[in-house]
Amino acid sequence: MIGSFGIPMLKGLEGFNRNWLRNDIPAGLSIAAVGLPSAIAYPAIAGLPPETGIYASIVAPIAYAIFGPSRLLVVGPDAATMTVLAAAMATIIAVEPAAAGVDRIAIASALALGVGVFCLAARFLRLGVVANFLSRPILVGFFAGVSLSILVGQINRFTGVKIESDGLFAPILEIVRKSASIHWLSLIFGLSMFVLLWVVRAARLKVPGPVLVVVVSVILSAVFDFQGRGIAVVGDIPHGLPRFSLPALYEMPLDKIVLGSAAVFLVSFGAGIVAARSFGTRAGQEVDANQELIGLGAANFAPGLFGSFPISVSDSRTAINMSAGGVSQAAGLVSAATLIAALVFLHSALRILPLPALAAILAMAAIGLIDVGELKKVWRISRMEFVFALITMWGAISFGVLNGVIVAIAATLVYLLRKTMYPRDSLLGRIEGREGFFDLARFPQARPQEGVAICLIQGNILFFNADYVRTRLLTIGTQLAQGTRSLLLDASAISHIDSTGAAALDVVAETLAKQNVTFAIADLNEESRELLDRAGVITALGPGNIFSDKDEAMAALKPARDAIQDKAEETNGPVQGHERREL
Repeated sequence: MIGSFGIPMLKGLEGFNRNWLRNDIPAGLSIAAVGLPSAIAYPAIAGLPPETGIYASIVAPIAYAIFGPSRLLVVGPDAATMTVLAAAMATIIAVEPAAAGVDRIAIASALALGVGVFCLAARFLRLGVVANFLSRPILVGFFAGVSLSILVGQINRFTGVKIESDGLFAPILEIVRKSASIHWLSLIFGLSMFVLLWVVRAARLKVPGPVLVVVVSVILSAVFDFQGRGIAVVGDIPHGLPRFSLPALYEMPLDKIVLGSAAVFLVSFGAGIVAARSFGTRAGQEVDANQELIGLGAANFAPGLFGSFPISVSDSRTAINMSAGGVSQAAGLVSAATLIAALVFLHSALRILPLPALAAILAMAAIGLIDVGELKKVWRISRMEFVFALITMWGAISFGVLNGVIVAIAATLVYLLRKTMYPRDSLLGRIEGREGFFDLARFPQARPQEGVAICLIQGNILFFNADYVRTRLLTIGTQLAQGTRSLLLDASAISHIDSTGAAALDVVAETLAKQNVTFAIADLNEESRELLDRAGVITALGPGNIFSDKDEAMAALKPARDAIQDKAEETNGPVQGHERREL
């Protein structure tokens, strides 16, 4: 169903059949079971109370079910988004003293609204391609750095010691200095729950590890009075439903809110769309990034209006939905209803949940962000991309997560520029008895054409690589075989030329003309031809030296080659062992 302005409505429930509930209800219950522990644990990363995670896990799936295009994707809190959110909030509070007195929940809600605005703006500008801006290797490296930041952030929950340092090594050194203050019972219990999670994962038990940890922790906390023994617990959780509220934006530094929202949006949407496409491939469904922007925008607006924080596509919840056989967004609605029931009826049990258990869940989630297999794959495929993955990982660790986003963007730009600054070139020739032109370096049987050199440039000619292209063409011009009087540029792989590129080609034509070498171009697209015409390059080359394809160019340049051959024969006599070949 399509609403106003082309916005999809209830597309994830399109064609709903009551028989689907046989699959969607169990799937929704499974999603809630897996999502509840993370919903309580993840807010701690940003210093938010646990109920905000439950609120986000309720309202976001409802909003996505209404506006999201996918039947299977499940949205909710995720560790990477929470880490970027924490960094953005810390920057806002640290830089603006006036914001220090503002409720942290209000700041998180404002950032969620900002992410929603960025999603919708990107959709209406059709900028879904921004999802491809952070490549898979860059994201893998960034998440590895984020995971280490999350792990370090759990030191205080494991040990009960307040850690004031930031970064990777400073908190470790601080806990070593404060080792006398470690609450050993908290540490032993937290590490025990972490081991339990490893055992569940290794044994591949059907019961999700976080669910088992929550159940065991609550039971032990009730039986042995963990709070009375000094182990920190979650504490009071509001047992009512989330309430509609607008954050007081007028009390916040809007410029910092905008920048923080942009950082969260970039990472959240970039990682979310990668996950969406991964699950879409498994389910045989196409993922439209521009349509997903609407669903994710709505799913971020909802938490922003109900006292929560930004969300993204949840890998774990979507995987559970698929494995449980969910067929529509009804599974997400069932999950939301289940969490509402948990909030109302399990309030007392959640209150005594030990914080070291949440630290264990977060630590395991952080380790899950380190995709060692993907890093090995990147290393095997491209050493350069592996280096950029390490750069982004180092940026997230050394400069903080928020600055790590900037490092990731910068690394992406450097990588893209490097790939385009030095376009490949090759000289072409013909193979006897075969149509077309072939790379002389790749095909030993290919032979250059007499009297003319054909150069293929595989890339655009723009301001940042124009000098390199000019130098390459002039170098080729100085190395032409004896008797070659034409250099033909094969522009079939050039999609765009700018004014700087046009000036570079003009210099090539002028320099070659002084060497009595004709510079010609073939297979030039219409846009680039018009630009070269406006720049006066075509006039300098001569309209007769611009050809629609290489065959036309060779036919036109043939008389010049024959004249060269005839002149050589008149001077020196027939060349022994040489036969003139027709095109």
